Amino acid sequence: MRIFLKSIPMLILGVVLFVPNAFAANSVTRLDGASRYEVAVNVSKQGWSSAGTVVIANGTAYADVLTAAPLAYKYNAPILLTESSKLTAPTKDRISQLKPSKVIVIGGTISVSNNVVSDIKKLGISNVERIGGRSRYEVAQNISKKLSSNSKAVIANGTAYADSLAIGSYAARNGIPILLTTASSIPEPTKNAMNSKGTTSTIVVGGEISVSKSVYSQLPSPTRIGGNSRFEVAANIAKKYYSSSKAAFVSNGYQYADALAGSVLAAKQNRPMLFTDAGSLPTATRTVIGSNSKNTFTVLGGTISVTTNVVNQLKNVIVGKKVFVDAGHGGYDSGAVGNGLKEKDVNLAVAKLVNSKLSNGGAIPIMARSTDVFLELSERVAKAKSNNANLFVSIHANSASPAATGTETYYYTKYESENSKRLATEIQNRLYKALNTQNRGVKIGNFHVIRESTMPSSLAELAFISNANDASKLKSALYQEKAAQAIYEGIIGYY
Repeated sequence: MRIFLKSIPMLILGVVLFVPNAFAANSVTRLDGASRYEVAVNVSKQGWSSAGTVVIANGTAYADVLTAAPLAYKYNAPILLTESSKLTAPTKDRISQLKPSKVIVIGGTISVSNNVVSDIKKLGISNVERIGGRSRYEVAQNISKKLSSNSKAVIANGTAYADSLAIGSYAARNGIPILLTTASSIPEPTKNAMNSKGTTSTIVVGGEISVSKSVYSQLPSPTRIGGNSRFEVAANIAKKYYSSSKAAFVSNGYQYADALAGSVLAAKQNRPMLFTDAGSLPTATRTVIGSNSKNTFTVLGGTISVTTNVVNQLKNVIVGKKVFVDAGHGGYDSGAVGNGLKEKDVNLAVAKLVNSKLSNGGAIPIMARSTDVFLELSERVAKAKSNNANLFVSIHANSASPAATGTETYYYTKYESENSKRLATEIQNRLYKALNTQNRGVKIGNFHVIRESTMPSSLAELAFISNANDASKLKSALYQEKAAQAIYEGIIGYY
C-alpha cells in the first residue's frame, strides 16, 4: 500500500510490551482400542463401573442395532459388541467385570448366534433376552415396544446408518423410539409401531434422498432435520438440540461401530454426536463447533478411524472460527510497485499460505480473492459480513522512500476497537520478529476495510516494497512462509 494513502491522522502507539499468552487448548479425550470391540469396552469404562443390564450387538451388522440407544439408556446399560458366532474376548471380560444380572441381545440368530448366548450364560448370567425380528424395521418396532410411552418418534432411513447414530443421543436421553423407513415408503412394522405407540409427532432425520417428500407427508406432524451430508445432518442435530452444550462426541462418519458404542455414553453426558472424516474435520462439523463455541471433545476410535490431525484440529482454539483473509489490491490495481515486485502478487501469495494454515488448523478461512482479480473495498467488507466472519485480516505491503523500512499493523476504532487492537497486536508482535524487520508498531489507521468491518479487524503491512532489503524478503518464498506463519499464530494468540 502506498504511503501517501496513509496521510490521514493516526495515533502511533509506540513500544508495545508483549507478554506471550499461555494458550489454553481445547480439551480432547480419545477412547480407542485395538479393535471396535475394545473401543466399546473402553467407552463402557467411562460411564459404568457396574451395570445391572448390558446390551450386546453384532459389531459389523449395524442394521439391527441402529435403534438400540434409547433402550440401552432406559436400562442404564452400556452397548458392547461381539462377533456373530462367538463372544469376543474383550466383551466377555468386560461383562464379567460389570456383573450384570441381565443381558439384552439385539438382532436375530444370524446377527448374534445362539453360541454367543451360550457364552454369555456360561458367565453366570441366566437372564438373556433377545430382541430380534425378520427385518431391521421389525427389530426397531420390537425395541420400541420395550420403551416407555412417548408420543414422539424418530424416523430415519434404515440403510443410512449415520442418521440414526447422529440422533441416537438425543432420542435416548428423551426416551424417543427410533423407527426405520425406506426412502420411498413406510414399512408395515414402522406403521404398526407408530399406531401402537400412539405417535402424534415425528422427527425425520436426513434429507429428501434418505426420506422422500412422499414418506414425510404420510408421517404425523413431521419435522425434518436434514443436510447435504451426514456431517451436516449431525451438525444440524447438534445445533438444534445442543446449542448450549460446550462438549461433544466425535466419531468417524463412515465407521459406525464406534458411534454406536458411544451413543449411550453421549446420552448419559447429554452431548451430541458429531462426525468427521478420518483425516480432517469437515466444514459442517467445524461450523457447529465454532458457532456453539464447543471446547470439550471425546473422540471415539483409534488413529485409523480418527487421525491425530483431527485431534489436533479439535485441540486448536481456532477450530470452527471463520477468518476472512483479505489479499489487498488485485487485477488492474497492482498496489505498490518496486524492486521487481507488485504488491498485489505478494499479498496474494501470503494470503494463500495463511488460508492453508488456517484450514489445516481447523478454522474456516474465507478468502476475499484467491486469484488476480479486482474487488472494491466495499465488496470485501460485504463478503466478510455475509459469511459471518469472526475476524477480518487484511494483508498488504508498504511503499515510501527507499529508506523507509519495517513492519506495522493497523486497527480502527469504529467497531470492536479493543478486540481489533488486540488482534493487531498479536499479529504485529510476531510478524516483525518473523521477518526480522524494524518494528514500526501497532497503529490506528482509517482504512476502509478495517473501518467498515463490524468484526475485529486488522491490516498488516508486511514490509516496504520500496526498500531493497525489505523487498528481497517479500520476494522470498521462505519469508512469505514466515509471514504467513506469524499471522496464523497471531490469530491463534488472539483467541
